[in-house]
Amino acid sequence: MEQTHTTHNSTTATPGAQRRVLVVEDDATIVDAIAARLRAEGFVVQTASDGPAAVDTAEAWQPDLLILDIMLPGFDGLEVCRRVQAQRPVPVLMLTARDDETDMLVGLGVGADDYMTKPFSMRELAARVHVLLRRVERAALAATTPRSGILRLGELEIDHAQRRVRVRSEDVHLTPTEFDLLVCLANTPRAVLSREQLLAEVWDWADASGTRTVDSHIKALRRKIGAERIRTVHGVGYALETPTP
Repeated sequence: MEQTHTTHNSTTATPGAQRRVLVVEDDATIVDAIAARLRAEGFVVQTASDGPAAVDTAEAWQPDLLILDIMLPGFDGLEVCRRVQAQRPVPVLMLTARDDETDMLVGLGVGADDYMTKPFSMRELAARVHVLLRRVERAALAATTPRSGILRLGELEIDHAQRRVRVRSEDVHLTPTEFDLLVCLANTPRAVLSREQLLAEVWDWADASGTRTVDSHIKALRRKIGAERIRTVHGVGYALETPTP
């Protein structure tokens, strides 16, 4: 396992300054490329090449974000994600070599916030890392300056202050990304939002190549709050359904 590396810049601080990113990947070429790009962005990077080392490093080092390949020696990235999230909540960007929607949905189901399919550009990966960390900052700010009240849409309740969701008075566990996606849809109930709009609003990512990320998160969200609550408008986007008055 690679030791911690830091990047120092004596003139200007980059947006990623002092943020810790743990990269878990068993392909040396890929891990070196990711680590080099993130260090150039100002992040502090450590790497691990198998499942057990990843869990141990995450517990000891307390990273701010995890970049995690699904296919790993020891045990896979899904199990790493489960164990790390049981220790403490941390944003996770999953990597998969297989363009398999099942992998993506399972990854989102065990606590990943976003995913990328190989091959990918280092520019996009760095952008996704910045977006995930900004979302964590926004969530922390929202917790200290909460919006008043609870939004109720029939049997669906959204508590902005506590970032909690209930369906039929039962708590539903959502990842930070799923919560932000639901809030975005709930801000204009029954209005159709395009995939591009959702991508820009929730992910701060304007590239249409990321719209499959939206689709996968919508599917994961449907599984948790009920498929009937999110309507698909084919060729356009999605709308949150509300009870008819």
